[in-house]
Amino acid sequence: MVGSTGTGKTAFAGELATILGVPRVELDALAWGRRRTLADAETLQARVRDVTAGDGWVVDGSYGGRGARQIVWARADTIVWLDFSLLVIYRRLWRRTIARIRDRRELWPGTGNRESVRDAFFSRESLFWWALRTYRGRRRDCARLFAEPRYAHVAKLRFTRPGDAEAWLAAGRASAQGPSTSRSSATS
Repeated sequence: MVGSTGTGKTAFAGELATILGVPRVELDALAWGRRRTLADAETLQARVRDVTAGDGWVVDGSYGGRGARQIVWARADTIVWLDFSLLVIYRRLWRRTIARIRDRRELWPGTGNRESVRDAFFSRESLFWWALRTYRGRRRDCARLFAEPRYAHVAKLRFTRPGDAEAWLAAGRASAQGPSTSRSSATS
């Protein structure tokens, strides 16, 4: 599951993992530690290898610069790209950020990391700023990676509208409840 910050990758991956009956893996949770410290590339890669060693999983995130994406995409059978507009992303980021600040939810369990008004809106680390800064580059990278021959073995789905992505999940829910349930072995 890939896409820009704020597209809803984690929620979508959770739904998909439930439909498939496999674990959901959030790369952010593997990459970030206490006090928002980022794991080094080797540590992250080892964690990713461990969680993708099984037959079935849904991974959300990328971390291509740290080698995680390469591991996941090599082992995946399907890659889902949520390629939504900045307007959709900003609406989702706004709702998510307000809820996290209001509820004082941890960003990743066990880390103690929480969003604050200062971090969310008045910091260079703001996800709103990050989404704007990385949006075009991520779209370019995903389009290029989807076309690379080394990923020819992987089915690729690109959703540009949330309604289309939700319809695809709804079809998956319906088929999972039908007489013959088919499970994907690995989805990134």
